[in-house]
Amino acid sequence: MSDMPTISLRSRVKSALPEPARATLAWRHAVWGDLRLRLLAEVGHVPSHGVRNACYRAAGMALPETSSIHWRAEFYAPERIVIGDFCTIGDSAFLDGRSGLNIGDCVNLGSHVSIYTREHDVDACDFAETGAPVSVGHHAWISSNSIVLPGVTIGAGAVVAAGAVVVRDVPEFTVVGGNPARFIRERSRDLTYRLGYAKRFV
Repeated sequence: MSDMPTISLRSRVKSALPEPARATLAWRHAVWGDLRLRLLAEVGHVPSHGVRNACYRAAGMALPETSSIHWRAEFYAPERIVIGDFCTIGDSAFLDGRSGLNIGDCVNLGSHVSIYTREHDVDACDFAETGAPVSVGHHAWISSNSIVLPGVTIGAGAVVAAGAVVVRDVPEFTVVGGNPARFIRERSRDLTYRLGYAKRFV
């Protein structure tokens, strides 16, 4: 068997195209990428969990039937977002999957929670993007209006208080709050609840 790397037929066809045709394909790809996100945002206004979730799955998101995403959610790179079982994600959430977003089981995200996996480097001469995956452990609770920044791991059972800005890892079973988020207290480790509650028409 040859040790030569396998090149897909699509890649071979693209490389054989003249530069103007490659530029046109790249433009179409970029336009479709932006349009897809706009369409998913519009789907977020449909008053049906079943319809919305089917569209999110069709866009590549790993979203089990036991979990719910309430209305007006928006996404980047939904195909790189993995949501566990029995999760409830509140209305107007923003989930960024560009560098990878993994949400565990029985996680609760309050309303207007934003999770980012990419940002701009303020010291880069070209304002380049940088990023890292975000991971949210089982039974974590990220309260309303919180912001989680790239590269953060939120441990199992951890709680992020409302309005917090999380810039560093949150240990398991701790409560943090503020901007930047800081330790407040420990949380009980005896957590057995399941979520997935889906409010009607929202």
